[in-house]
Amino acid sequence: MAVPRFRPVLWPRSLQGQVLLAIALALLIAQTISAVLIWREQSHRRESGMVSAAAFKLLGPPHRQHRVRRDREDDTPPPFKLETSDASPRLPHEKRLSRVEHELAEVLASQSFDAAEVVVFERHPMQDPDSVRFMRRHQRELAVFSNEPMPRLVIAAIRQNSGKWISTRVYAEGGDMRVLAPLVAQTIVLYLVLFGAMAVILRRIARPLKALTRRVEDFAGNRLLEGQLQPEGPDDIKGLITAHNAMEARIAAMLDEKDVMLGAIGHDLKTPLAALRVRIEAVEDDAERARMAATIEDINRSLDDILSLARVGRPSDPLEPTELSALVADVIGEFEDMGEPVELGETERMVMSLRATWLRRALRNLVSNAMRYGERARVSLLRDGRTAVLSIEDDGPGIPENEIARMMEPFTRLEASRNSGTGGTGLGLTLARAIADQHGGTLTLVNRRNRTGAIVGLTATVRLPLG
Repeated sequence: MAVPRFRPVLWPRSLQGQVLLAIALALLIAQTISAVLIWREQSHRRESGMVSAAAFKLLGPPHRQHRVRRDREDDTPPPFKLETSDASPRLPHEKRLSRVEHELAEVLASQSFDAAEVVVFERHPMQDPDSVRFMRRHQRELAVFSNEPMPRLVIAAIRQNSGKWISTRVYAEGGDMRVLAPLVAQTIVLYLVLFGAMAVILRRIARPLKALTRRVEDFAGNRLLEGQLQPEGPDDIKGLITAHNAMEARIAAMLDEKDVMLGAIGHDLKTPLAALRVRIEAVEDDAERARMAATIEDINRSLDDILSLARVGRPSDPLEPTELSALVADVIGEFEDMGEPVELGETERMVMSLRATWLRRALRNLVSNAMRYGERARVSLLRDGRTAVLSIEDDGPGIPENEIARMMEPFTRLEASRNSGTGGTGLGLTLARAIADQHGGTLTLVNRRNRTGAIVGLTATVRLPLG
């Protein structure tokens, strides 16, 4: 039993959808990696700026502590004054910036600055009195420094060997949206441009492929199509359609030759058989005449089965809406009129488009097999969703499991369990399966078993889609 392949629910089934989704996922991954790298670089740049600003204030001479520091990269607002205290200015809930602490400690150590401990932490600007006063006095400088509504306040505190704490405040760029917003906009533009171009290209490829798929499906179902498919699309697709047209024409020509040949065989054989049937009437021995007539009849039935099997793939009659339960009842009624042990079980009314003549032939073959090899036939017709399930059960010896598939092949009979004297050419099941395939359905054979596991009969099941 084949294990069904897992398919994600949101994964598209079409070529165009799968390619576009793959491109979208690849672009999303690439842009995510790019955003992370850019964010890390910007974070490192901001941290380096914090270290430089804090070190400048701590190491600079007193007369520069109240000057405004400006460079070409950042227009920073005027610096805060240095403050001294006996205890660390950091509150317990305030977040420390360990990487900035480490870098600042290295800078101070390289300058032989008296720093027994370095603490760098972040505080909300509106919760620091000095920051609130500073922001009120320097609104213009802060607006030039940052487009964000609220800058980040970073406090660097140094504990000296004497136990005193020296601290300074530094403003940094607030928030990460200044970095992420351009990247999001860039991603949206890339999506629109790339998706538009790929959608046009894939549509040009997918349209002729869909037309070719429909053509192949129609040819597989009818094998009688007018004209040929017009090549279009890229050169590779055009070449594929041209090759398909050549193959289709060759197959159609071979099928026509086969039909002509079979018609000739049927005519050339049935005509002398009819003549023989007339001539045997002159035979005086009744028993000999009956055997000769039975032989001729067997040959005629074999010819009919062979011709029917050959023509089932190219039916001439169209599909017509038919009440399936009525068709089944008519066929069973024919057997009942002949006194055959046939039983019509539960049936449900359902209408489907089918070729009634062919489906009658398939049902007759299955019922005949059930009576010939299983003494009686029980027929039922049920609905399973959008599928009609036609079951034919018998009480015969069944078929060995390893022989069931072989029994569907032409001219195959299981002599070990089937009496060779019962007749038949071994085409009944093959023809029934071909007719089920013609209607988009299936024919399966399953042994019925009792509680002990012994075979007590065979069930032939025809499943036909209701459309």
